[in-house]
Amino acid sequence: MLQIDLWKRVLIWATLALGVVLALPNAFYTRVEQHNDAASAIELGANTPENQALAAQWPSALPSGLVNLGLDLRGGAHLLAEVKVQDVYAARMDALWPEVRDILRPERATVGTIRLQPAPEGELRVRISEPAGMPRALELVRGLAQPVVSLTGAGSTDLQVSSEGDQIIVTLSEAEKQATDERTMQQSLEIIRRRIDEVGTREPTIQRQGSDRILIQVPGIGSAQELKDIIGTTAQLTFQPVVGRTSNANDSAGVGNEILPYLDREGAYAILEQAPVVTGEELVDAQPSFDQNGRPAVSFRFNPSGARKFGDYTAENIGSPFAIVLDNEVISDPVIQSHISGGSGIITGNFSIEESTNLAVLLRAGALPAGLEFLEERTIGPELGQDSIDAGKIATAVAFAAVLMFMALAYGLFGIFANIALIFNIVLLFGALSLIGATLTLPGIAGIVLTVGMAVDANVLIFERIREELKTARGPARAIELGYEKALSAIIDANFTTFITAVILYVMGSGPVRGFAITLGLGILTSVFTAIFVTRLLIVIWFERRRPKTIEV
Repeated sequence: MLQIDLWKRVLIWATLALGVVLALPNAFYTRVEQHNDAASAIELGANTPENQALAAQWPSALPSGLVNLGLDLRGGAHLLAEVKVQDVYAARMDALWPEVRDILRPERATVGTIRLQPAPEGELRVRISEPAGMPRALELVRGLAQPVVSLTGAGSTDLQVSSEGDQIIVTLSEAEKQATDERTMQQSLEIIRRRIDEVGTREPTIQRQGSDRILIQVPGIGSAQELKDIIGTTAQLTFQPVVGRTSNANDSAGVGNEILPYLDREGAYAILEQAPVVTGEELVDAQPSFDQNGRPAVSFRFNPSGARKFGDYTAENIGSPFAIVLDNEVISDPVIQSHISGGSGIITGNFSIEESTNLAVLLRAGALPAGLEFLEERTIGPELGQDSIDAGKIATAVAFAAVLMFMALAYGLFGIFANIALIFNIVLLFGALSLIGATLTLPGIAGIVLTVGMAVDANVLIFERIREELKTARGPARAIELGYEKALSAIIDANFTTFITAVILYVMGSGPVRGFAITLGLGILTSVFTAIFVTRLLIVIWFERRRPKTIEV
């Protein structure tokens, strides 16, 4: 018999109501977007009257999720960066020198004096004055090697140690280079993602391309240069012992030392030991703050390992200066006044509030393990995106109007019911996209247009089946019931195969292809729901009220 249980009716109407509520913010896009930005700023501490006013533009009791606009619709920046993985090899060798020196010192009677020698980048050379002690020296240095932590490098060690005359030569093994490259790329991806997330941009695309390249697309950002300023700084923080000062950058620093300029003292340079005491990798937090004179600064805190090394160094070097270095520039070189055991401190300098905030963001997100070279950069203006949106609106409107007209002319009253369900279908689709925070791209708009066309397929199958059943003279109620029952398998089969295609596109594709797959997949789910349940509910309600003896489909 043609009927729908009460609980099913309530569930269908509740689902439609939920879809309307979730999709509603998109009808007030700019207002809700400003509300969301202001609410995020207030959470981060920027509780200004302006932000409070913007946050009050949208009721907090209502959902505020939006369908994010992709790069091709909103405008923004596109970068293709190459990660200089070779930088990590050099840094590893620089950091290894203190370990090699410390392990050879107790064997001076055998190996003689130990001197660091100039070497090509990514290579460590150490000269000993007693060549006869070379076998013992090689044995000790090889003891520093560790197993390679990777599946492909199983059974290999990370260091290759050899000798040439009176020199020990240390390099990374090929297996370790491959493992290091993989770690460097993964770390770079994560740090770039964190830096972009910190500044509040929406739905960036950050993905690896090839062995050493990263594609970065950020909608809504002003320019490619602005994006480069956010992610291009390595923010490498180190604390290094001060050997001396000079006014000539070309002076000899000595083996194991380097000359770096001061950030705020033009023509002044510091001579520092290359091996840092502590690095920014051991930071666990960094926040903008103020020094005792009320000037902007950055407070920081080390992890237990960094706190221990920092504490030991300050205890042993009271009265000596040490340098705080950021990206090869000396921010300051204070004299150690006492033992600093808490693992925390403050970085002062001629910062503005904005600079101290940005520095804290960079330090908190972590240092890029290697430099980036930008191979391709593009700024996409919002005007181009607006043109795409306008074209998409026209295409959707034309498709929508054509389908509505066809259904009304072809199936009469039942076609109007299908049209109402189609409107709910679009609302549900936007509600679902808002709920998951999906990004809408130009191919995504194409997916919506395709959904509009496909959404009525199920209704066409049902209505044609009802026409066939009416010919058997079983009565309108039985014809409608059989029409839905017998068309159901064909509807499920057709939409299931298309849904599988959408899943494959999502899994195998990337960027805009995924955007198309998401809208297509969700559109299939919502169209099946509206065709099988919403249209049927409307027909049942009409039939219960009118009780027609005959129907025309």
